[in-house]
Amino acid sequence: MRTRLQRWLRRIRAEWRDTLVILRESRLSLVLLLLIIFGGATIFYFFYLSPEPAPPLTFSEALHASFALVFFEFVLPYPRQWYVQLLYFVIPVVGLAVVADGIVRFGTALFDKQARGQKWQVAMASTFRNHVIVCGMGKVGFRTAEELLKFGRDVVGIEINEQGRFVENAKLLGIPMIIADARRSENLLKAGVKAADAIIPATDDELTNLDIALDARELNPEIKVVLRLFDPDLARRVEKGFGIHTAISTSALAAPMFAAAAMRVKTQYSFYVGDQLLNLSEFIIEPGAAVIGWSTAKLEAELELTVVAYQHGTATDIHPDPHHTLHPGDKILVLASVQVLQHLQGLVSRK
Repeated sequence: MRTRLQRWLRRIRAEWRDTLVILRESRLSLVLLLLIIFGGATIFYFFYLSPEPAPPLTFSEALHASFALVFFEFVLPYPRQWYVQLLYFVIPVVGLAVVADGIVRFGTALFDKQARGQKWQVAMASTFRNHVIVCGMGKVGFRTAEELLKFGRDVVGIEINEQGRFVENAKLLGIPMIIADARRSENLLKAGVKAADAIIPATDDELTNLDIALDARELNPEIKVVLRLFDPDLARRVEKGFGIHTAISTSALAAPMFAAAAMRVKTQYSFYVGDQLLNLSEFIIEPGAAVIGWSTAKLEAELELTVVAYQHGTATDIHPDPHHTLHPGDKILVLASVQVLQHLQGLVSRK
């Protein structure tokens, strides 16, 4: 339900931004129309003399008369002054031309968004505030963008390859895609880097990612940088030496999971806390398992692990009561070392 609501809210925000861009695309026609109407109203107000005895015009009457002239409606008697008479010829012709041009521009902008291409993508990105810029819309970048959307964040993407595998998928999610080299400062500006909350350089080249990160920090010193790197030593040096908020080594993230898998332990996620490797793993209590009848508190105390979530039937508790009793078919999500998980694997299996 929450995901659906977030999707609708994103759609509403996108449509609102769409409207702002359409108005921006049509602003020249709108400005000209307002100048014609208010200019004509000013002339009517100060110089109009009716051929019949009548009180002076109020500005609202003059404004109404000028607006009506645009559509060939004459609400005031034909004036005596030649220079005011000109309004009866100029305003209808010029005003109607401006209105027609505005309608054409607005209609094109409204119904032909795809044809506007990059101009439209840049215009949409310019309406974002406190968004996250993802540079490199490959597999990692696209999945990161998807997760950010689930968190309710706005995302702008930059991808150098127009034929990239995930470019169209990103557009379908409502993500403006700037097809350009993110290493160039002007392209970061197109993505709204000065108004962005964070940037994630996630290309396949770590030097490119570092280059993007440093440019982004120069353009917006307050921006949060989450940097994808492949060398864990370089990630640590970058985080300390360049003031980058978070430098993440993909090899450092993957290595613990590979190691845990090699130990025949099924893990959902693995990470280091200091020198300690911790793993997040899910287990199903099989009939006849040794832990049946144990409480979650006893399981934690006996094996030195943490039960993160507990599922009994269709009910899931992400803050499990320590007095929950384990039954056959229950699922538990635990956080522990590889050695503890190996021990637990034997205890939850059928005897």
